[in-house]
Amino acid sequence: MAKTSKAKTQPEETKAVAKAPAPKKVSKKVVKEEPVTETVPTPAPMVELKNVEVFSRFSDFDISLFKSGKHFRLFEKFGSHVTEYQGVTGTYFAVWAPAAKSVSVIGNFNYWNKDSHHLFVRWDESGIWEGFVPHVGKGETYKYAIEAQDGRRLEKIDPYAHYFEVPPLTASIVWDNWYEWSDTEWMQNRREKNSLSAPMSVYEVHIGSWRQKGEGEKLTYIELADQLVQYVKEMEFTHIEFMPVMEHPYEPSWGYQVLGYFAPSSRFGTPQDFMYLVEQCHKNDIGVILDWVPSHFPGDAHGLYEYDGTHLFEHPDMRKGYHPDWKSYIFNYGRNEVRSFLISNAVYWLERFHADGLRVDAVASMLYLDYSRNAGEWEPNIFGGNHHLEAISLFRELNEFLYVQFPDIQTIAEESTSFTGVSRPVYTGGLGFGQKWMMGWMNDTLKYFEKDPMYRKYHQEQLTFSTVYAFTENFMLPLSHDEIVYGKHSLVGKMPGDEWQKFANLRLLFTYMFTHPGTNLLFMGGEFGQTSEWNFAKGLEWWLLEHGYHRGVQSLVKSLNHLYKTEGALFDKQFSHEGFEWIDTSDRENSIVVYARKGNKHKDQLIIVLNMTPIPRTNYRIGVPMQGVWQEVLNSDDTQFGGSGKVNDSALFADEIAWQGKAYSLSITIPPLGGVILKVK
Repeated sequence: MAKTSKAKTQPEETKAVAKAPAPKKVSKKVVKEEPVTETVPTPAPMVELKNVEVFSRFSDFDISLFKSGKHFRLFEKFGSHVTEYQGVTGTYFAVWAPAAKSVSVIGNFNYWNKDSHHLFVRWDESGIWEGFVPHVGKGETYKYAIEAQDGRRLEKIDPYAHYFEVPPLTASIVWDNWYEWSDTEWMQNRREKNSLSAPMSVYEVHIGSWRQKGEGEKLTYIELADQLVQYVKEMEFTHIEFMPVMEHPYEPSWGYQVLGYFAPSSRFGTPQDFMYLVEQCHKNDIGVILDWVPSHFPGDAHGLYEYDGTHLFEHPDMRKGYHPDWKSYIFNYGRNEVRSFLISNAVYWLERFHADGLRVDAVASMLYLDYSRNAGEWEPNIFGGNHHLEAISLFRELNEFLYVQFPDIQTIAEESTSFTGVSRPVYTGGLGFGQKWMMGWMNDTLKYFEKDPMYRKYHQEQLTFSTVYAFTENFMLPLSHDEIVYGKHSLVGKMPGDEWQKFANLRLLFTYMFTHPGTNLLFMGGEFGQTSEWNFAKGLEWWLLEHGYHRGVQSLVKSLNHLYKTEGALFDKQFSHEGFEWIDTSDRENSIVVYARKGNKHKDQLIIVLNMTPIPRTNYRIGVPMQGVWQEVLNSDDTQFGGSGKVNDSALFADEIAWQGKAYSLSITIPPLGGVILKVK
């Protein structure tokens, strides 16, 4: 891959740094980027600099923290940093390669000559190589040429690089992460937006395929800052979750095979362009959650694998260091320097990019030594169990540190097992995450809705079982990208029946989801009933909105988002059993369930009635907790949503007739394959 970079035209002025170079153009300014000097000044006549000068950004304390696994701001030290030394502008480079025989910087500036610009190894046995290269500035491509102990000559990316060439090119680029932010109001007040008692309705987005300008032509970060942000605001989602934006070489991995952990992908623009996208989200009252992948990385020759000729980042025992499912490599969570690398990376995205949360991918794969492994393919821990103690320790340290430094963010675990206390505080023995994906709810719910309504009465426990454990964790309900790929069908494609029934079922599913305890996540396209499975290489099928059923589903999701954000009953106690009550689950024959959601005030109650069959029910009596006039605040069968119009459009007076354990009751119409939400005036 490096040869591709070498083929670039070499400007005459970058030949040999021993000579005073002519003024050299650097990268153009980007949106709100720190002003940079357009040319590198010629050094003063009396200054003589060699190719590489001894220079360090590390103090003894930095080294001590790094070696003990407690340095969580390594991005300020490692990598490439444009600076001035003895009156000359250049770039400081630092890389960790303890087993290397030699390390040099190669790039367009020295014709990729491995013998031209050697870095110096520190005397303190930290394994850090560093040095100052004069006249190399922002926008310069580079790699590290590493000579391994076995004689191999490796060409590696900078693990801390802020920016990379657009794949398939692979070189790192000297860049900065400076940005003049103007989202102060959001940052000062986001605690109330991110708290566990606030509504959180998340729109999950794959940047490359949300919308495209042409066949395969992707929107840039700048274009997304206009189009995506306005759409999410109009749909009234509270947050966007971006599938991994970190640099990755293989597009079909959807971003989950990360190599450039400290760089947003250059496919869509510069780091500052992505910062602008985040800023525009904040200015429009939208939080930003980033997918973060500390579980594995690919084995590309230019990447982290065998970085200095040894298993530096990955665990040397392939029973712990190789993932059989993804054919990728697993970080060595017990190595102090690797722990510092990972926690520093989390801090980097929260601090420098103002992310409001991290959704941590594949947590289960990290927690268990026997994950996706047969007997004999894994080694028990020191206690004879299957828990990965180093990974568990990492999560606890990570969450403790992040919530001290950024108390108004959320960390969210994608964790699919019954591991205890994922979203419970570390001091109680938990892992310290803010929330956890409710994978059990997702699996049971989709299995239930895929069934013909005729047979749902025999499987009602799939609908009700989730509330048995719903309050053991702070759960987020996910209908994510994983459920609509590889032959699983789109959400509407999973629904049984004819076209009308499919869309009625989808509207019913969303009504159930938004009124179930917990926060919500919906993958892009689901909100308007995309009929095809998601394809990362294509834009969503926006043309479907020309059809009424699709517009109806979109309108319903917008209305559910609005209801969720404005009704305290749906979020005040969304992680507490005090916020939920089953009123009736006994009508299996008609597949009807009734439940209540409760807010902080007694009158902040909603009654939800779901009919899982295509047969409408009239004069159906339900118990209610208080006397008064009730009104229908949402009906998924409303014609504005593409329904048949079986609504309760007049006031409903509670009768003093005890029913379903309540002192009062109502007689209502329940639509076919529909959900009704009621509230007392």
